[in-house]
Parts: sequence; C-alpha cells; structure tokens
Amino acid sequence: MSNRRVVVTGTGIITALGTGTEKNWQAMLAGKSGIGPITRFDTGKIDTRFAGEVKDFQPEQFIDKREVRRMDLFSQYALAAAEMAVKESGLPIGPDAPHGYTPEKVGVIIGSGIGGLSSLEEQHRKGLEKGFDRLSPFFIIQMIINMAPGLVSMRYGCKGPNWAPVSACATSAHAIGEAWKSIRLGETDAVIAGGSEAAITPLGMGGFSVMKALSSRNDDPSAASRPFDKDRDGFVMGEGAGIIVLEELEHAKKRGANILAELVGYGANSDAHHVTQPAPEGEGAARCMRLALQSAGMNPEDVGYINAHGTSTPFNDANETKAIKTVFGDHARKVAVSSTKSMTGHMLGAAGGAEAVISVLTLQRGVLAPTINYTTPDPDCDLDYVPNQAREQRVDAVMSNSFGFGGTNAVLLFKRFK
Repeated sequence: MSNRRVVVTGTGIITALGTGTEKNWQAMLAGKSGIGPITRFDTGKIDTRFAGEVKDFQPEQFIDKREVRRMDLFSQYALAAAEMAVKESGLPIGPDAPHGYTPEKVGVIIGSGIGGLSSLEEQHRKGLEKGFDRLSPFFIIQMIINMAPGLVSMRYGCKGPNWAPVSACATSAHAIGEAWKSIRLGETDAVIAGGSEAAITPLGMGGFSVMKALSSRNDDPSAASRPFDKDRDGFVMGEGAGIIVLEELEHAKKRGANILAELVGYGANSDAHHVTQPAPEGEGAARCMRLALQSAGMNPEDVGYINAHGTSTPFNDANETKAIKTVFGDHARKVAVSSTKSMTGHMLGAAGGAEAVISVLTLQRGVLAPTINYTTPDPDCDLDYVPNQAREQRVDAVMSNSFGFGGTNAVLLFKRFK
C-alpha cells in the first residue's frame, strides 16, 4: 500500500443534540441528552415510545424546497452534513478553483444501515389505499441507499468512486475506512465520507422493539441510554448524519487547508458468530482493534481515548470492555473510554460517522466527551468511562469503534496532526 497520508479537513454532523458541529460539541461537553418522547407518529402499540429525534433540522437551509419533497429524510441529512463538511474544508474541485482537485479523483462514500424507510412506509400505505399505479415517481430514488452519495457527488461535481456501503451499525466507519484506503492507494485524492440514517419510523421502532433490542425506560427517556451502567436495558434509537472530508496530505498542505486531524488506521473484520450477538469475550472486536493499530503502525499505549461503540445493551458493553482489556492489557486501565451514544442515541448506520467527527474534535479541543447516565457501576464494565462530566485532557490518538448486526466490525484510528 502507498505511504500517502490522509488528513481530515472538514466535519459535518446532525444528531438529536442539533444540527452542526459546534452545537453538538457544546451539548456533549454539557452532558446533555437529546432523547425524548417520539413526536412524529403514534407509538401506542410499541413498547418503546422514545428516541433521539432531530428537532432543529430545516432542510430548506441546505436544499431547494422543490427538491426536498423528492428526497427521503436520510438523503436530506446526508446532503446537509456534507455541505457543512465541504464548507468547513473549503474543498476545491475542478480546474477553475485554485489548487482544485481533478473531479475524477474526488470520491463520495456515504452509507446508511436502512435507507429510505419512511418513504417505503408512506408509499406502501399509498399503494394499499389508492393502488400501486399511484405511487410517487420518486419513490425508488427516495428509498435506495446509494442516492445519498449520488446526490452529494452531483452537487459538488465529484466524478471519482461513488458508492454506499451497508454494514448495519458499522456502515459509516466502513465508509470512512474505505475512503482512507482509496486515498492511500492513489485511486482518489479526496473523499467525502460518512453515513446517514432516518429510521425513527413505525417500522424501524417496531422492528427493533419486538427484537427486545431497545430500552423500555418510557418513564425517563433522557436517562435510558446508559452505556456501561449496570442498569442498562437496551439501546435508544437515534438519527442524523456524520460526514468528514478526507484529503491526501500533500495536496491539502499545498492548498493551505486547515488540517483538523490525521486518519492513520482502519480495521475491518467479522465475528462469524451470530446475527445479533457479539462473539464471546469480544473476540472479533479485539481482532479488529488490533488490525487498526497494525495498519497505523501504533502500539496500544499510544491511544489516549476510545470513543466506544457503547450501545447501552447488556451484551455489547460487557464484550467491548473485555475486548479493550484484551488488546490494551495494563494500559486498558489508563485509557479513557466514553460512549457519546448516551447523549445522541444509537444512530445505526450514521453512528460511526458522527463518532468520527467527535473523535476529530477530541484531538483538536483537548476535551473528552462524557458517558452520561453512568450511576451504577457494573462489575463486568470496570474501565474509565469518563462518567457524567466532560474532562479536559489532551490526547494524541483516538480510536473509534463501530460494530454491527451480522457480526461486522470497523475501527478507525485518528491522530493529532503533526
């Protein structure tokens, strides 16, 4: 593999805490929860009646009003987060821009775990009521997952690789990792990468609820996402998008880009164990963390903070803790670990992208976001989870973990740029 270095120059994030990088960061440092009762539909017959809805998103700020109606919400989130990231990076594309990238060497890799679920529900209902010859002509392009990167590529004229990985809750970490590989190999010089999700719908909530995967703490939604806490009882559904701009270092320096961090490692593998449960002892997750460290040429002791997958489910949190201990040994007691899902909920295919943004901010700002709702220690989860309050602590390297149904794992490693 080529030795080309890959840096982050732009971030865009939308979560239940709000739209925009600064809004999210300030809310996380304050330990705020974005979780509350679902407002979009009647949840009367669903066991879980709360989620991390995005409340402040106004698509018309990012997308022409006529186009909004033709897009599913997950594509709207992707376009908006991509715009934030591209704007922050000042990414120049085309011969007319100073130091502009060749359009054919700029890619877009943006995935989603589920895609246009609300459009699917709405059009199915319409078909049953009025006939399947009365569906919207935009239905298919609203639903398919690769429409998110397609729309982003059209907006910016990116003519390089354009595709959408789908790997459940590891989706956007895979998107970012594959973008990194593409730049390292010289296939691309810059990639807009991440993920988007909008699955807070009757089918999305109902499906995860009957699986018994969700917390049922309806009497106290803001305390329901409690990763690593003894009383955790399932994950909380979130939504939104997380997207970053990755560039080849020398070109980024030549154009005077503001470099936020360097992406130095990526691991991807499989548990090959069970459709929903992690492998015993977190065996697959541990191998994946090691792969990321090896690809970066780093030792476990070099990592100061881990943004954990930390879903607030009994299985994940205990197994992820074991995996960290396996990989980090004595250093596991010294590395800070937190789950920002305690505040955003679990954004499924968008989680790794949002958490990549948080990882970059952690390196830049020298503050660790907390794990909120951590009140009762669990003997199986006995690491430093940065409980309840943000911590000022400069770290030089951050690991971000993402694991998904189907036994799929992805781990990213970011370093302070030097």
